[in-house]
Amino acid sequence: MSILHELQQAANNADSPRSWRRELASAIRDPATLVRELNLPGHVADAADRAQRLFPIVVTRSFLARMRRGDPDDPLLRQVLPLDAETETVPGFGPDPVGELAAEQSPGLLHKYAGRVLVVAAPACAIHCRYCFRRHFPYDATPRGDDAVDATCAYVAADPSLHEVILSGGDPLLLSDESLLRWSERLGSIPHVRRLRVHTRLPIVLPSRVDAGLLDWLRATRALGLAPWIVVHANHPAEIADDCADALTRLVGAGVPVLNQAVLLRGVNDDESVLADLCERLVDLRVQPYYLHQLDSVAGAAHFHVDESRGRELIAALRRRLPGFAVPRYVREAAGEAHKLDLN
Repeated sequence: MSILHELQQAANNADSPRSWRRELASAIRDPATLVRELNLPGHVADAADRAQRLFPIVVTRSFLARMRRGDPDDPLLRQVLPLDAETETVPGFGPDPVGELAAEQSPGLLHKYAGRVLVVAAPACAIHCRYCFRRHFPYDATPRGDDAVDATCAYVAADPSLHEVILSGGDPLLLSDESLLRWSERLGSIPHVRRLRVHTRLPIVLPSRVDAGLLDWLRATRALGLAPWIVVHANHPAEIADDCADALTRLVGAGVPVLNQAVLLRGVNDDESVLADLCERLVDLRVQPYYLHQLDSVAGAAHFHVDESRGRELIAALRRRLPGFAVPRYVREAAGEAHKLDLN
């Protein structure tokens, strides 16, 4: 029996193998619904409607359930609520803040750092974070399905220095388990590829995606000779609750290393106690706080900016109150650099 057949059979036998797709279909996609369900003031919807014409709103029900009703300053809401500030032109903030287009070897295939490439494997996300550094990325020009797999694998196979492939997006876990397995099978057939890294927000914002089929895919990836790593993205301790905590527990329990990347955001987590609580909740679930990113200077997100001096103060405070393994590295990505810049 092939690994693909085993995976399909496992998915068919799962209790609710496609429940995450149903939940994704019910995501909130207009500001008026978000405002109404959170019992927010009516004027919030007007501003949100203006800003979301530049970058549409998408919020999952699971993420919505963790927000405080009636509070327009809720830190989870602030990450997804469009504001008039997004329409302002701010010097230094542009559409490609980290020089990704210059690093493209082909549409959607980025080779910035030694030993690894990143592929934009999916053009969509389950949630639209307002600070997203790819909010202006030309997703329509990136190949999909087998075309993306073929182009990536041809490039990787020709360069024996490449040992790791990063699936990103969008969010790669919006692909079906069968599509993910095609990636694993093709990359696993390249002798010099040893690791497959997945950058995803779904375990945080759509925890039902971490189902039996996905865990079977991760096990199949190991059987194909690739070491899978999962990098999730949570910015505030209120995100690490209930079904999200359960999803992270399932991933770690399946023997997959899980790291977290956060972004330093004004009004969300630019506070010592908030960051300390986030880091402790993560390590209690055996998730490694990996990076705290300085905000990428993407057009539309300037209102989230926190000065680097404040970021260094926060990291120093975390070092005083947390064990070393619970303190993330404070970094910034810069166009043309051979690695992320350490700001600690």
